[in-house]
Amino acid sequence: MKSSFHAKPFEEVLKNLSTSEKGLSSDEAKKRVEKYGKNELPERGGEHPLIIFLNQFKSFLIYILVAAAVISFFAGHAIDTYVITAVILVNAGMGFVQEYKAMKSIDALREMIVLYAKVVRDGEIKKIPAKELVPGDVIIMEEGDKIPADARIIRSKNFRTVEASLTGESLPINKDSKELNEKTAVADRRNMVFMGTFAAGGEARAVVTSIGMETEIGKIAESISGIKNVKGHFEQKTDTLAKQMGAIAGLTALFVFLVGYLIRGFEFYEIFLFTIAALVSGIPEGLPAVMVIVLAVGAHRMAKRNAIIRTLPATETLGVTTVIATDKTGTLTKSTMNVEKIFLPEEDVFDVTGEGWEPVGEFFQKDKKIEPLKNKRLSKFLHMTSICNNAKVEKEEDKYKIMGDPTEAALVVLSEKAGLKKEVVAKRDKRIDDLPFNPELKYRASLSMLIEENGEKEIYVVGAPEAILSKCSEITGKKSTKKITEKQKKEIREKTHDFAERGMRVLGIAYKKVPNKTESLEEDMVDNLVFKGLVGMRDPIRTGVKEAIEKTKMAGIRVIMKTGDHKDTALAIAKEIGLVGKDNGDYPLAMTEMELNELSESEFKDVVKNISVFARVTPNMKLKLVETLQEQGETVAMTGDGINDAPALKKADIGIAMGITGTDVARESSSMVLTDDNFVSIVNAVEEGRTVFINTRNSSSFLITTNFAETVSIITSLALGFPLPLLATQILWLNMVTDTTSAGALAFEPPQKGVLEEPPKKKDENILSKEIIPFMIMMTIIMAILTITVFKYFNINFGLDKARTGAFAVMAFTQLFNFINMRSLKNSIFKIGFFSNKLVPISFVISIALLGMVMYVPFFQNVFRFVNLSLIEISIIFVLSSTVFFAGEIYKRLKFKN
Repeated sequence: MKSSFHAKPFEEVLKNLSTSEKGLSSDEAKKRVEKYGKNELPERGGEHPLIIFLNQFKSFLIYILVAAAVISFFAGHAIDTYVITAVILVNAGMGFVQEYKAMKSIDALREMIVLYAKVVRDGEIKKIPAKELVPGDVIIMEEGDKIPADARIIRSKNFRTVEASLTGESLPINKDSKELNEKTAVADRRNMVFMGTFAAGGEARAVVTSIGMETEIGKIAESISGIKNVKGHFEQKTDTLAKQMGAIAGLTALFVFLVGYLIRGFEFYEIFLFTIAALVSGIPEGLPAVMVIVLAVGAHRMAKRNAIIRTLPATETLGVTTVIATDKTGTLTKSTMNVEKIFLPEEDVFDVTGEGWEPVGEFFQKDKKIEPLKNKRLSKFLHMTSICNNAKVEKEEDKYKIMGDPTEAALVVLSEKAGLKKEVVAKRDKRIDDLPFNPELKYRASLSMLIEENGEKEIYVVGAPEAILSKCSEITGKKSTKKITEKQKKEIREKTHDFAERGMRVLGIAYKKVPNKTESLEEDMVDNLVFKGLVGMRDPIRTGVKEAIEKTKMAGIRVIMKTGDHKDTALAIAKEIGLVGKDNGDYPLAMTEMELNELSESEFKDVVKNISVFARVTPNMKLKLVETLQEQGETVAMTGDGINDAPALKKADIGIAMGITGTDVARESSSMVLTDDNFVSIVNAVEEGRTVFINTRNSSSFLITTNFAETVSIITSLALGFPLPLLATQILWLNMVTDTTSAGALAFEPPQKGVLEEPPKKKDENILSKEIIPFMIMMTIIMAILTITVFKYFNINFGLDKARTGAFAVMAFTQLFNFINMRSLKNSIFKIGFFSNKLVPISFVISIALLGMVMYVPFFQNVFRFVNLSLIEISIIFVLSSTVFFAGEIYKRLKFKN
């Protein structure tokens, strides 16, 4: 089916679809169902839960752990096998739960489709299941109806639809049947209605042009299903780390076996024990658990700051984000309409305060608080705004909600801020008749009877300032009503322009007296009006957004606004929050999708690099923006709330959905959900994400340093002809218990000072960076030297079992002192404070207690083949091990001057 129905007269559309205003016959409809299929999104078969679970094992680190478990099993090390297997299953279980929840995007889309539709069949109006609609059907829509399919308007009367979830347009759209330019964007197709949106007012007839997957919402579903899930940055980094550690472990084990068996002539069983120990020492068995802990802690902290993480790796991705592509409505703004300015001729402008739909606020004139009802002209003006609309504001529990058009609701809230309750005013100013808003005339009007003024009757009119001015012959001045002059009209136009440049929607308000016998209101009566004034309203900026934008600049993060709203509105908001300046060099400050479509591919890429405001964009353009940014090497965090955002949310490195205004589709396609829909919370989450990155690096480096120290100790013993200093089971305890307990505490390290003042990390920067390797090498050498020295001394004087016990104690204590070092790779522990992370001292004590248990409780002594060390011996080993801590402090002092 063609998609240019909006560019043709509706008569031609009817002809192309072989139908008429009388609709289809039932027989023809059945034939078309067979031809086009049903009006529904097909349910795509998801993966079986077992397959999802098995997919959790597709990680190089897991492959290594499985190999270690198998080797341990055949080597007779049952305990090693059980512990490693438990680690694998726990990680797989957590991954399964996260991924299973994330497989519902298409299902959420299907739930948005309406169940029934009013259609003209066989010349009669019938109610049928919406899935039975076919192209060529004529449907009837009225206020409150959900739109059942994409359709071309045939006839309409004051018909408006709300398309925010599809196009991003925050206000109701006026619809008519006039043909449009073929290049008109979806958001501007005033003669089309779209599946999944709903009618806000009036009534209309339309001919169905597209159903099911051919609709705009269907195209979005297709886009979502066509986007492949790829490994995120965190998974790629952990895979790289696993491959590095696996290669080191494998090569070390092979080297140990070949040297010991072929060159040193060890017995096979003895060198086999060496080899198993080398393999186990090289594998960070506790790493998967620690990674999950670090990410989970980050996710918990983010949740406290109104950001709920749906996929754990997203916590780290936020730390390397370089671009935030954000919506305007509801994220940068509050998604309400508040009157902020009132202009009355020959008066200074009135300022009105207040937030949201709550009817609480104050009135100011020249920065002086006033009582609005004591100003006769202003009081009359507010009475008119209260009467001339059909909106309601109601309180549900602790929140205020609106019924009707948001623009009209803003006028109700304005009046109630002054103390004029709509239901009270209606008893004094009884509305007799009403002309709903007409998109062609651009105004609405009400006929009101003033009960307290002998039943006098007046017409109140609210609409576009130009439309109102064209109907006015008089104007209310400070002292009297007089004939309006061209100079006064010019002043009103200038004030309208001034309000509009501040991102406001401006309405003109006028009235006229009519004879008391008037009982109805006709269009021709709206003439020779008396101009009363202007109101300027807008969706206000959220508190803290301007400061958050400034923080992103300091953090080296670029912010892009992409919205379905008009360019002028988007640009006004962008200027107010400091997103753009007064000019942008050789580039415009903002561009619409229609303008973007005129560019070549190279020009488009250049524009994406240099422009930060994109208006009137469709789902496909949002997706293209994300893809282009990613091709340019950016790590993109993208916000969204509507079904139009779902493809880009899924494609982005981290999709951020709105928790309050967001659709199920957007939430299911995202990695993170904002519980307060606030841009400020994104910046807070980025700060936590950077902390996660730092804590991940510190924890991983701590674990791997221990692995290196164990491996170097084993190789050194082999080279010197010593026995195996540590058994595989002892190494496993160090890796799984002592290491994991300590590294888990590092996950709770609080954000470092100035974390948002540094540029983002490169997305391809590995966990083991050049910056940390020298420190790790130094720690590894010290730990290995101390271990071999103590092992040799005890082996000569007290035998092999006590030597291994001493070596184990050295390795454990040096781990603990290095654990304190690893709280920060730059700052001294004396600078960050011993107790700034309360879990560190607790973990230190618990680790020593566990060490005492495994070394001195008879059961564990037998399992791990330990013997008792005297108090003096263990104290000396403890003091020697502290060398690691002091060496770390000296290193930081010399390199970072901290």
